[in-house]
Amino acid sequence: MKLYEGEIGKSYIVQEVMIEERMTRRLEALGVNEHTKVTVLNKKKSGTLIINVRGTRLALGQKIADGIEIRESSWQEHTRQKYNRGGAGHEGR
Repeated sequence: MKLYEGEIGKSYIVQEVMIEERMTRRLEALGVNEHTKVTVLNKKKSGTLIINVRGTRLALGQKIADGIEIRESSWQEHTRQKYNRGGAGHEGR
């Protein structure tokens, strides 16, 4: 499913980002990576999609949102991401 097809208020997991390389790198810098949880907050009539990723709100145009493949997030994934925010190099804290 494409990110733009997501429902407002639901969370999803990014499976793949299939857009121009330069934009892919920019999205990665903003935290939109494969296996990252995103929540659809709003859809504007203009085609703009508002999402929450890693505690930050981002506005994406429809063309970009259509290039992001997602799947529904399970309860276990929500819990795992909540408690594993440290990532590599944060063991033992």
